[in-house]
Amino acid sequence: MTIKPKQHILIFYIVVLMASAIVVLNFSMLVEQEEAHVEEELFPYVEPLPFESGVFERAEFALAYRNMPDDENHNRSLEGYYKRRAFSGAPPVIPHAILNESAFGGKACLQCHQNGGYVEQFKAFAPVTPHPELINCRQCHVPVNTNALFKATAFEGLKAPAIGNRAMEGSPPVIPHTLQLRENCLACHAGPAAPKTIRVTHPERVNCRSCHALKPLTPIEWERPAK
Repeated sequence: MTIKPKQHILIFYIVVLMASAIVVLNFSMLVEQEEAHVEEELFPYVEPLPFESGVFERAEFALAYRNMPDDENHNRSLEGYYKRRAFSGAPPVIPHAILNESAFGGKACLQCHQNGGYVEQFKAFAPVTPHPELINCRQCHVPVNTNALFKATAFEGLKAPAIGNRAMEGSPPVIPHTLQLRENCLACHAGPAAPKTIRVTHPERVNCRSCHALKPLTPIEWERPAK
């Protein structure tokens, strides 16, 4: 039987297809046996923003803050919170006696203010500092030596931001202040030393920024939905 030229071509294509199928099948079997891996260059390491990473500082104490008893005799008010500051955002004064005048901060302050808790000496819960890594505390925080002014002044500091500003009824409120040196939310919003007005009910949900956004610097035009 004589094979025609067209049949030669057909046989050639069939052989090529069969060989290709064997190669593809063999390659697929080899790939399946390889371990999964991720190319490192696809996900380069990026240093976290300080005010983002600071949100999670002392997150391991969140449940402890929630379970601490409410100190009815020493509850701090928001008015008292701002009274210890020259203006909104300013460092608070030291309201108690300085035990060691030569101490500049560090352990002298952080033994009470790093993680909070009850301080027997003052019969109160110590407020938590949001920036324990800055150990030269008295560079910014000073004791009150007098209530008189050095000189009369017309200085007016920043007013305290309004609280409870939210997009709609039931939505989480925005963060009304900047995050510089105040990136750790639990420091001011959790535990019995936090002002009751701004104390959260769920400190264990430490990723605060997933729901609470920073208030925009410029007003956004929008209408509040009707109740």
